[in-house]
Formats: sequence, C-alpha cells, structure tokens
Amino acid sequence: MASFSMEDFVGDGTLKGLLPKLLEEGWDDVPTLKIMNSEDMNAINMSPQQKDALEIRSYLHDRALMQYGNILEASGKGLPELLNLSTGDMSSQFGMKRGHIARFMDRTSACTSPLHIPPRRTTGITSRNNSIYKAYGSVNSSKMHNRTGSLKRYNTNSDKSLEQSLADFKIKDGYIFKGIVAAGPPASRACGCVQPPPVSENVAPYSVIENISVQKLTPVYKIGVERLVKSKTPPMKASELWREKPAVILCIRRPGCIMCRAEAHQLYAKKPIFDALGIQLFAVLHEYIEPEVKDFWPRYWGGVVVYDQGMEFFRALGGGKLLKDKFLSGFLLNPRAIANYKRAKATGAELNLNGEGDIKGGLFIVGGGRSGIAYQFIERNFGDWAPVAEVIEICTKLQVILVGSLILYCNCCPI
Repeated sequence: MASFSMEDFVGDGTLKGLLPKLLEEGWDDVPTLKIMNSEDMNAINMSPQQKDALEIRSYLHDRALMQYGNILEASGKGLPELLNLSTGDMSSQFGMKRGHIARFMDRTSACTSPLHIPPRRTTGITSRNNSIYKAYGSVNSSKMHNRTGSLKRYNTNSDKSLEQSLADFKIKDGYIFKGIVAAGPPASRACGCVQPPPVSENVAPYSVIENISVQKLTPVYKIGVERLVKSKTPPMKASELWREKPAVILCIRRPGCIMCRAEAHQLYAKKPIFDALGIQLFAVLHEYIEPEVKDFWPRYWGGVVVYDQGMEFFRALGGGKLLKDKFLSGFLLNPRAIANYKRAKATGAELNLNGEGDIKGGLFIVGGGRSGIAYQFIERNFGDWAPVAEVIEICTKLQVILVGSLILYCNCCPI
C-alpha cells in the first residue's frame, strides 16, 4: 500500500526539487497533489519531465507500485509509452515482477477507488496528463443542483437537528440502516453455534461525546511537518475538534491492524473531496504506543490523530460499553471477518500484532458546533468499513444543510 508521505511519493526524481514550490502553492499532501490538472501544472511552471513524473507516480500510487517510481521516471518514458511495453520489456528493463506487471498493465484496477471531485475551475485546456485528469472527473454536480427541494425544507426548519434531518437517508450496499446508525450485517459463526455480540441500534447522544477528553498526537500532514507533536499537548474537549467545521471521526481499533490501516488509507485518499465539502478528518486511538503512531502516520493516514485515553468514543459506539470480540470467535470463526482481512491484504497494507485489538471501532460524522451526530457506523465484524461513498453522501448532505442555513440567515438579515 502506497504511503501518503510526500517525500516517499516524489522519491529521488525530478519532483523532489519542486517540493518548496508545491508547499508554497498549497499542493502539500499526496491526495491533493494527485488531482493536479494541466492548468495547475502550468501555473507553477512544471517542466514536461515533471508533468510526466507526476502522471507516472500518481498511477503507481493508485496501484501500490511506488517501489518502481524512481526507475520508471528515470527511463525518460511517459506513462502511455510505458503501458505499451511488453511484459518482457517491463521485466528486463525495470526488474518488475510478473504479478506487478499485471497490476501495472491493468488500467481498470487500482488499490484505491477513483477519486471524483468537483472541478475547481472551467477551462478549455486539455490536460497533458490525460489519464490523471479523466480518472479524477467531476462529481455528479446535478446532485447538488437538484436538491432545491431539500434546501427549502431545511430553510423552513432551520432549528431541526441533524439527527432529524438525516433520519430518512437511505443506506445502500446491504448495510443495515437504523435511523442514522449503520453496521455491517451479522455473520453466522460456527454454523450458528456462536452468536455475534449485539450492537446498539440507537445513535449515541451528542452529550456523550462532546466532553470527551482527547489529546492531540499528530498535526495534519504537510510537507516537512514534524512526525509527531513534540511537546505533550494538554487534553482538550472533543467538541473543540468540530467547533467550527463538521468532522469525520474514525475510531481505530488498533493502528497496526491491517484492516484498520487499509480502512484509514482508503478514507484519507478521498481527502480532496472532504476538503471541498469543508469536512475535517480525525483518527482516534484508544491506546498510545509511540512507534505504532509513527508507523501509522502519515503512511496510512495524514489527518490529525488524537488519543482517547478513557475510550469514551469507543464506549459511545457500543451504546455505553466497549464493543469487544475474541480472536477465535470474532475472527477465525467469522467468515465475514476473514473476507474483510483478505480485502485489506489485497491492498498491500502491512501489519503487526502490537497493542490491544479486541475493542472494536467505527466512525462518526459530527456536524459543526453543537448540531449533533449525523452518522454513526459500528464495526460489528472485525474489519467492517463504513462505505466511503456513503460517508461522502452524508457529508454532502451536511453541506446542503449548511448552505440552506446560510441562505435562510442571509434572507432574514436586514440589508
């Protein structure tokens, strides 16, 4: 699985000398850098070699093949030319393994799903890096334009809580929807002889999470930032995290777990979308082991990491108590957990066995200020992920609510 470290992404090639300029212009994390279009590249005077390098490295990053970045870039060939080489040429010229060649040549497969974001500006310029630009097409803009009715409804009910506003939002892909609580379906264990632990069907009250004491362990990743917060930061109320903007709170069961790492990676890969929606990203750990944090951030997650020593976010997910499972019954005898493990392993993520791994995690989407919990996903089976498309849809709806509230505020304000 490809790292989100900018230094790892640019490697020793021609982009390395461009890092100060990228930082100055705000292209300071990997997900954002990968959505550059031709106009953006021209604006910072990227050379043809640098444009080719970015195209190659973005393609490799999506396929977890960054170990070939330096040698492919040094060949002087562009991505289209490399994709037209034979298997024998790829092996002899670049030492690429046959399995990696198959992954490289398959233009439809990637270890991370395609990223779709709204276009930043309208332009008639055709991107030199066509394969990048097409892969990062705009999100369905009609989704926002066709929600006039929703805006009107929110305008007339501006005091309606997020819980009420989102109560009719449908969950797809076979996931259970209980108001705004979602979880993977329970799996039969040992032919039905072992029952899965129950999960809460009610959303956690906002009052349960707003005063949780957390400690910041890492900043948002940018080029050249310190790997960890140097001085021990004082505890703070969790509500400070979303005081100004909505937030996605990813509760990590164990940062060395392959399934947790893969989930964090595929969520953070969509950072430009969350940035466009005004949504912050936080990962919460219930155990602080410094080497584990260093291995996790920024390789698998470039957002802020906070420490919840009291495990209160995890208790909130469990309806007031920790949702725990055993390795034997929860993993070895659970076919869904094993399928989740295989899914994570296919991404190329690494793993270790350090730390507590029985306490299950999940995800919250919390509205800005005191507006409430918009969405809650519970890790029923080890390795269950909140569907990213679903998370983005909820966040998009949060933006609609915010826009509707602003319109109402502007209409009510005297000129």
